[in-house]
Order: sequence, then C-alpha cells, then structure tokens
Amino acid sequence: MRILLIGRGKMGKLIQETAQAAGDEVVAAFGHQDLDQLGKVGKVADVVIDFSRPEALPEICSYIRRTGTALLSGTTGYTAKEKAELEALGTSAPVLWSANYSLGVAVFVRALQAVSGVLKPDFDIEITETHHNQKADAPSGTAKLLLTAIDPHHELTPVYGREGNCGKRHKEEIGIHALRGGTVAGTHTVHFFGPDEEFEITHRAASRQIFVNGALHMARLLPGRPNGVYDLQKILFGE
Repeated sequence: MRILLIGRGKMGKLIQETAQAAGDEVVAAFGHQDLDQLGKVGKVADVVIDFSRPEALPEICSYIRRTGTALLSGTTGYTAKEKAELEALGTSAPVLWSANYSLGVAVFVRALQAVSGVLKPDFDIEITETHHNQKADAPSGTAKLLLTAIDPHHELTPVYGREGNCGKRHKEEIGIHALRGGTVAGTHTVHFFGPDEEFEITHRAASRQIFVNGALHMARLLPGRPNGVYDLQKILFGE
C-alpha cells in the first residue's frame, strides 16, 4: 500500500514507522510547515492518511477533490461545518473518518448502542475521558463518539463539567468531563448511575499503537471502493 501521510506529530511518526515495517510505502509526509506544498503533488498514493489538525482541512479537501485519492482521517476537533466539508469529499473519493480506530473502542460503541436504551430511562449517565497533557482538544473525539452512541438523536443535554451553585442534576443531562495529565494515551469511562446500583464500562489504551494498527488495517480496505463516506462500525461488523 502506498500512503500519503498528513501529520508528522507523534501519531504521524508512529504510523510511518509501523507502515514501513509492514512493507507499505510512505511516498510523502506533510506537516503544518510544508502542507502548502501538497498542491504541487499529483495522485501518488493509494490512500491519504490524515492525523493532523483541523486547520489542515482546506488543503486536504483540495487535494482529494483534485486526485480522487481515498482518504482515511483520524483528526479530531472539527466543527460541525468542517465535519460536513470532510463528508462532502465522499462525492470525489472513498472517505472514512473516525475519532478512534481501536478494535476495543469499536466494541465499546456497539455495547453502548445495545445497553443505553435500556438504562437511560432510570439511570443518570456521565462520561469521563483522560489524555496526556499535550492533547489540544477537549472533550476528546472518542468521548463525542461515545456520546453519539448513547444519544444518537440528541435528546440529552451535554454538560461539560460543573462548578458553583449549578443546582441539582437534571434527568435530561449527560455530563462530559475531560482530564489532562502526564502521558496517558487515552482512558474513557461511561458511568450509569441508577437507583441503588452503578454500572460502568471503561476502555484504556496502553499506547498509541492500537490506534495506528487499526488505522492501517482500515486504510487497506478503502482503495478501490466506490466513492462515498464509510462507517467504521459497518465495515468492521460486516453491515
């Protein structure tokens, strides 16, 4: 597989090392310092893998529309408008975006979809996420992914932390709390607090390698597919 890589941070470097060790070719890698050079590059790869920042999106969109190269994105922190721009690329190429490419998180999402409807009427739900002190966005893209799995129709009101005399917790709330510190690769817990019982699900990432392995696996499945926006859950579970 030939890869054009966007993002030369820790994730980008690990993707490049892992891909090359597996026999894949990283034909080019761009960071924020030289992303403007992307406009001079033709279709040189089977897939674009993007783990960068939202501000790179205009250059990426231009390149995908021009070359039709398949795009796998793991960039988080997009606004609703930016996410719509990313999804619009499905008219030009096969596109897959996910906030988290680990197999464990994919199963986590599936479990939440199964149990949330049963528990929501009687349980209060809170999400906590912890990441390293260099993470730029909060809450994490994975926390937002879990929120969507719990509340796909946006019937609950997200509350991002609490302070002061905020009054009692309302039934229609869902709390989302971000912790930052050290070198934590990513820990996500969904808490269900019911009458006289508690239930929680936690996923802990020991390193970024799980995200890299999952991203490269999914990237190999994209080239050759028809243009469109693909869903990680549907691909993994054969739907």
